Amino acid sequence: MRGISAVPSYVVMQPTTLCNLACGYCYLPFRRDNLKMPVEVAEKVAASVSGFARTQQRFSVVWHGGEPLAAGLDHLAALFAPFGASVEHHVQTNATLIDDAWCEFFREHDVRVSVSVDGPRQRNGDRVDRGNRPAYDLIVKGIDTLRRHDIPFSALCVVSDPRPGVATELYDYFLDLGCEVLGINVEELEGVNTRLNRHDPAAVSAFWAELVGAWRQAPRIHLREVEWSLRYAAAVLDGTADELLPRRLDPIPTVAHDGSVVLLSPELAGFSDPRYGDFASGNVLRTPLTEILAGAAGTPWIAEFLRGIESCRNSCPYFGFCGGAHAANRYFEHGRFDVTETDHCRNSKIRLLEGVLDHARDHEATAV
Repeated sequence: MRGISAVPSYVVMQPTTLCNLACGYCYLPFRRDNLKMPVEVAEKVAASVSGFARTQQRFSVVWHGGEPLAAGLDHLAALFAPFGASVEHHVQTNATLIDDAWCEFFREHDVRVSVSVDGPRQRNGDRVDRGNRPAYDLIVKGIDTLRRHDIPFSALCVVSDPRPGVATELYDYFLDLGCEVLGINVEELEGVNTRLNRHDPAAVSAFWAELVGAWRQAPRIHLREVEWSLRYAAAVLDGTADELLPRRLDPIPTVAHDGSVVLLSPELAGFSDPRYGDFASGNVLRTPLTEILAGAAGTPWIAEFLRGIESCRNSCPYFGFCGGAHAANRYFEHGRFDVTETDHCRNSKIRLLEGVLDHARDHEATAV
């Protein structure tokens, strides 16, 4: 895997910066501002996406915020319209605004819904509204509405305290919740969230190992991180691990409300650096997205990041598993992009793979 692809597999769209919650670990800088994406921005993106979609079996447009539903149903519908039927729409939502009308919209546009919820009530202490009131009941009400309308959904869970005992509780909760796919994000230091995310290595590995065990007992959910780890381990045994990572990095274009495009890490949108400015590689209102992607490697901070990727390749035995991780984690933890190991690497890549392997060893020993 070298360089950046000029063709993404998906694009992230920010219909509004506004969020109706004030989660303690959120990285977004403008979540109190109601800055909405003009329809012209969606039209410009759709013009480029139509070409991408023709060359791929499946192309996704991911609506992310802020809280995407805070844009309002009519405005989000207007932003969807330019894309036609050639793409697959995804919405990442806190679920608090979901009602019958939104469910009808999801059905009409065949939207894949992903809900942010951190497990049982007591594990959602960071998920509060602007008055610092718990948001859990509103989240569950929205999920219940999805279930009443028979709309399948994924779940995204932030874990701030990864340790033994937590994983089984979380997995059992999400089994009962009824999600089809579960993603686990260990809390990250990024954006406006400056809380440290350093944990005892043994505890984090044990968390992931326990999660594998819980999943193997009842594998009814697609468990994102665990399934990827198992595919990697199988590929290593088969001698095909080099085929798992793409030949080039997915650019992951994130289109902000004003049309500016940040590549590789959506978390960098809205931030700036004295050396590099605002991290944007262009604006779709002035330059087609295809041209922005074609010139990605010329963005100064991206050149620094690619040097960091090569350092990882040359020094880290886990490179084949993670491919160098994410630009935002390097920047927000270290202030630059050409560093190598981060706390995010340790918690969500290295300890993850170690946890999966620990579970496999323990299972084999028990079987013997």
